[in-house]
Amino acid sequence: MTSHADRVFAGGPVYTAGPDRSRVVRAVDADGRPATAVAVAGGRITALGDAADRDVTDLIDSHTEVVDLRGRALLPGFQDAHVHPAFAGVTMIGCNLMGTVTLADALARIAAYPRQHPDREWIAGSGWRLEWFDGGTPDRHALDDVTQGRPAYLTNRDGHGAWANTRALELAGLDARTPDPRDGRIEREPDGTPQGTLHEGAANLVGRLVPALTVEERLAGLLLAQRHLHARGITAWQDAIVGAYLGHSDPLPVYLAAAASGQLTARVQGALWWDRDSGDEQLPDLLARRERAENLARGGTATGGPARFRARTVKIMQDGVAENFTAGMLEPYLDPVGCRSRGSGLSYVDPAVLPGYVTQLASAGFQVHFHAIGDRAVREALDAIEAARAAGCGGDGRGNGRGADHRPHIAHLQVVHPDDVPRFAALGVTATMQGLWAAHEPQLDELTIPFLGAERAQRQYVFGALLRAGARLAAGSDWAVSSANPLRAIHVAVNRSLPGATGPEAEPFLPAQRLDLAEALATYTIGSAYVNHLDDETGTITPGKLADLVVLDRDPFAHPASDIAGTAVAATYVEGQEVYLSTS
Repeated sequence: MTSHADRVFAGGPVYTAGPDRSRVVRAVDADGRPATAVAVAGGRITALGDAADRDVTDLIDSHTEVVDLRGRALLPGFQDAHVHPAFAGVTMIGCNLMGTVTLADALARIAAYPRQHPDREWIAGSGWRLEWFDGGTPDRHALDDVTQGRPAYLTNRDGHGAWANTRALELAGLDARTPDPRDGRIEREPDGTPQGTLHEGAANLVGRLVPALTVEERLAGLLLAQRHLHARGITAWQDAIVGAYLGHSDPLPVYLAAAASGQLTARVQGALWWDRDSGDEQLPDLLARRERAENLARGGTATGGPARFRARTVKIMQDGVAENFTAGMLEPYLDPVGCRSRGSGLSYVDPAVLPGYVTQLASAGFQVHFHAIGDRAVREALDAIEAARAAGCGGDGRGNGRGADHRPHIAHLQVVHPDDVPRFAALGVTATMQGLWAAHEPQLDELTIPFLGAERAQRQYVFGALLRAGARLAAGSDWAVSSANPLRAIHVAVNRSLPGATGPEAEPFLPAQRLDLAEALATYTIGSAYVNHLDDETGTITPGKLADLVVLDRDPFAHPASDIAGTAVAATYVEGQEVYLSTS
């Protein structure tokens, strides 16, 4: 029996998942009264009540820190089901274009990099935006003007392409005779010379030459990214690429080092990268990589809770993105005059063999995490999961049926055919949404909608339809592709427009697909905790669970929906320990 609390939060509304886990509701004590106080001891929640409840007050003694919420809301810590902190951290310590608003700003940062880092052989970084360039394709000459002859390789903010200067293309041996790889495309000048934009797998033709950072440098980047996420209330995440990708080194050794040293304060599920140029011969390596993490995890934590890092997931990128016409679509893309002449995108893994791979992965105990943007890719992923279920692998995604409960999920879901919406619930597949993307902005309005056509444009980011059809929703930011801030993403999921948008961009995008605030908060708490296999220990404020918590600077339910993005994180706690405290 706990004799005292290490910390007590008191004086504000407490929110937790409702009984059906699709909404966040006011927490109540054993007598059904709204809770305004939570006691924590030994890293776990020990009592829930109000500030005068003896179940709480009897636990307060001279050793207890009492946190006065002052009317601010206490929620389960946010969890991100699809994010790239290891790569984001490397970007933050490299030529970082994240946060630049204009091309001129980005070019100024690129020009400054050689002066600031005279020892770096290459200018390498990430964060440029497609909408800065005609057709989303920057050319090599603009980079040549600011890179002083040093090779430059910069991936775009969505991670699906790169911008290279002439020197980098020369070092890679790319010229008019170089064929496009199977999984990508080289943008070309009229004579066939590479133009400077490398789509998807074509980026690796240059990216493989970029000198690798040391493990120490990458560890520093990961810890910087972890601080960034904790400051946004995030206590756990699923890293959606744990493997080498587009010139980035495999982050698995870095995660293992951070976990072994105690520097990893978040809980992380690593999604091991499925090499789309290989087949099931890679399964032994995936098993060995998972076992490296399991060997470290066997010691558990001081609270007896889940290990800080595991790698029980495999990530399959099934298609690309709509902006460069590599997202897999059931029907061809349109050209500017409405003709279907741009092809139907790519399937990175042959859909004829994909079901067999997913069945083998599920049989081996892996969760499968799909990237699927286009409606064909979504269907291919669902078909593969259905085949695995039919083979008796993975139960039903809800802990029932044959086999283990592997909880497959599909991320992005930009375009979903109406026939496939009910299949998510039927197959127990979680829909992992990126709420921030469901709004009018230049990349969507100029580089996507015109090439989808009116009918398909109405099938984008159908969060509301999926929820109403019984699907379980989780949320991910895809940071550093877009902001890591859950409250900005929740704002868009509820309002279907970006905070502060004006003019045509302020018009809600497909408003019938809105979630309400309670539903959107559930995606970032219990929804993502479920995906991360952490829902037995986190995701709700329940006595006995781990005290992974976030304090907001206000009660978001007490303000208009249009003000959600104005909510800020005041403090973040993991197992009752403060990992972030706002200074404002």
